[in-house]
Formats: sequence, structure tokens, C-alpha cells
Amino acid sequence: MRNDEIVNKILVLIEKLKPFLISDGGNLEFVKYEDNIVYVRLMGACKDCEMMDVTLKEGIEEIIINEIPEVKEVKNVD
Repeated sequence: MRNDEIVNKILVLIEKLKPFLISDGGNLEFVKYEDNIVYVRLMGACKDCEMMDVTLKEGIEEIIINEIPEVKEVKNVD
């Protein structure tokens, strides 16, 4: 799959995940896709939540990797 196709799939998945985060006072923004890693920015309530790592790794990362095998990791950036 081409890089732009992967980015488009990532953007679609992030749009599907956003309502769950927004309902808890948070939000999610796509930053970039590079070297099989998706970089996102968790915002709002998610930014300072003690469950942020669980949300990122067991929620967002798991969903994206299941849908897009080329992705190896999802990282949060400030």
C-alpha cells in the first residue's frame, strides 16, 4: 500500500475514534506518518489523563494496527 493510501486510512480511523474521546472531554489530532509510526496529539482532557497511555496503546494503537498492518506503533507528541 502506498504511503498516501495509508495516511488516508489513518485519517478515516481517527475521525471514527474522535467522538469517543470528545465525549470524555478529549480530542485526537493526526500529526504525521513516518517510518511505519503514526504520530498523534492527544488533547483536552486526554492530554493530562492518567489513563492516556492505556487509551493510546490499548485503544487507538490497537485499532489502527488491526486495520492497517503496515503501522507498527502509535506515538503521542506534545
